[in-house]
This record gives sequence, C-alpha cells and structure tokens, in this order.
Amino acid sequence: MDFLKELEGKRVHDPFEANMETKPTAKCIWFPGPVIVGAGPSGLAVAACLKEKGIPSLILERANCIASLWQLKTYDRLRLHLPKQFCELILMPFPSDFPTYPTKQQFVGYLNAYAENFDLKPAFNTTVVSARYDNRYGLWFVKTLGLKNEETEYVCQWLIVATGENAEEVVPKFEGVSEFGGPIVHTGSYKSGELFRGKKVLVVGCGNSGMEVCLDLCNYNARPSLVVKDSVHILPQEILGISTFGLSMWLLKWFPMRFVDHLLLLVSRFMLGDTARFGIHRPERGPLELKSMTGKTPVLDIGTLAKIKTGHIKETSMFSEKDGLPRKPFPNGWKGECGLYSVGFTQRGLLGASLDATRIAEDIEHSWKAKATHFMTFTTCAPPPPPPPQPATFN
Repeated sequence: MDFLKELEGKRVHDPFEANMETKPTAKCIWFPGPVIVGAGPSGLAVAACLKEKGIPSLILERANCIASLWQLKTYDRLRLHLPKQFCELILMPFPSDFPTYPTKQQFVGYLNAYAENFDLKPAFNTTVVSARYDNRYGLWFVKTLGLKNEETEYVCQWLIVATGENAEEVVPKFEGVSEFGGPIVHTGSYKSGELFRGKKVLVVGCGNSGMEVCLDLCNYNARPSLVVKDSVHILPQEILGISTFGLSMWLLKWFPMRFVDHLLLLVSRFMLGDTARFGIHRPERGPLELKSMTGKTPVLDIGTLAKIKTGHIKETSMFSEKDGLPRKPFPNGWKGECGLYSVGFTQRGLLGASLDATRIAEDIEHSWKAKATHFMTFTTCAPPPPPPPQPATFN
C-alpha cells in the first residue's frame, strides 16, 4: 500500500527512529477507523455505536473471549447488583424474560448475543504492549503481541481505551505474608466457598464483592472476618420492593441530591440499623454526593449485614489508599487529546459505559466524515484478518 510504504520508508530512514528501534516491526497494518483496546462491555458498546454511524472499528483483546473479566475472573454466585434496565448496553435491551438481577451466566450470554447482533469480531489473543501518538503524521501506532509473540503494529487516527476499571488484580503487600501458611486468593480467582468449609477466612475489603464473598463463605460454613479499609455507606438493595438505585434516580429528578441522600440514610437506618455498632462507619458525605465527587460506590446489602449482626462475620478496620483513574472527573473523562478516548472508567458501572460509548461515537463521527475519507483513498490492497472492514497489510 503506497501510503504505508511511504510512511514506513520515512521512519526507516529517520535517524531518530533508527536509534530508537533496533528491531523492525514484523507487520504494519493501517486501519481507517478507531482501534479499541478491550472487548468487555465498554469496548463492545462503543464499537456498536460506531457501527450504527457507519464507522468501522477494530477491537483488540488480549484474552480468548469477550468480557474476559466476567467469564474468567468472577465468582459463581455473582449477579448484577443493579436492576437490568440500568445495566443494559446501548442499542440493545436485555431479553424480557430475564430476572430483575441477571446472573453472571445470563449477562455473559447477553454480551455474546450483543456481539453477534452487531457483528462485532474482536481480534482475540492480541495483547497491546504500547501505543504512541506521532505528531509528525497525526497518527497512533499501536504495537501488539500475538500468542506466538508475533509483533503487529496498527496505525490509526483514533485510539479508544476500554480496558476496564478492574482489569488488573491488586494484591497489597503487608508484613507476615511470607510466614503465612495458608492460601492468599484475590477475588478474581475466587469461585465459591467450597474450598474453605469449616475454616477461618480473612476477607480484606468491604465493597460489594467483599461483602458478597463473605456471605458466600457463610453459606459454605466457613468463618469469615471482614477487614473494613475505610468508612462506607451500606444501603438496602431494595426499598419496599423497589430498587434503591432506581428510586434514587427518580427522586433526583425532583429533589436536590442532599435531600435524597438524607432520605436514603434515614430509610437505611430504619431497615439496617446503625452500622457503626458493627464497626462500619458511614462517611460524612451522603452516598450519592460521595459517588458523584469521588466515584466511591455504596454497598448494596443482599444479606451480608444480617450475618454480621448474628456474629457469623466479624470485623476490623485499617487505612485506605487512592486509585488512579482518568484525571478529568465525570462526565468529561472520556475524551483526551489527539484522538485518544477512554470508555468505562466513569465509576458508574455499565450505565456510565453506555454514556461514554455514545459520546465517543458522536465525537468521532464528526471528524470521520471529514478526515477518514482522505486516508481511505490509500487503502487499495487486500485486507488483513477480521474484524470487517479489514485493513490492508504489508510485511
């Protein structure tokens, strides 16, 4: 392809490039549309939005399946913590016969159907090792490794990062680990409490996952203790048969956030009691205000607190640490500079991912019609492997 050959020729004869790269890239692929890193719910959603606007995209996924976090790194009893209408991806609702809180298996099935419906075919077993923006050409150069460590470099105008907020396991280092004789398991590797029957288990973290793992351990007659890293809001999952999240969203249409927070805390105290009696202290800010300002999600209780009250789960506390996410706060964190985007880092779950996907697709559409046509005039060679439309390659 003339355009890529000319580009590669300039790079090879550039003294700076020659000093920086001792080994040439095995294959270079020009893709006319956005390259999306990650085939989870966020990556699928933005690819579907782009496709609806006639814009092709290429999804790169390091695992061998879509939604690898959901399929490979979640526990067996997992269900969506919010009602399905708040978790469906843009452009396609959940099946009407799904329960209010779909199971892990049902959600994965929905995502597979979503990918099939929009004919999304990610490039699996493709790990992105680096991405750099070249100001001289106004393009992104995305290097990947395949299963056999084969190198490929994708060239594109737009790069969308959809790797997820929880893609990497974080296991804290603390004194005494080397002397501890028992297993240390991250929730990403935890499946059920079967292996812990009759054993004492320390669960570190009082988020939704930590609370649900404790409940699961109790169901297998284990004896869990829960480490509370920080103050946290615990709310009932439902109030009078209505989703607490859904009720909150409805109330926010009519009342100020602080009033809704005050109401939620009153109802929670009536239904759950004073959580401080069990070592769980509430933050000074209300649950919705805290979520809006810091992204910290309140815990929706599905029965764990009852086990704490009866002594089946014991608690302690320790200090917390901060997480690194997009610098711009919601709702502006989806767009960077030079055609760089992020989707699914809003700390607002699947609903936030859908909002990001819509905004990104609309933003790219504006420049796609004006700019992409110019570059597509150079794409005259045979296309590489899927997803369609498939770009031309040269070695």
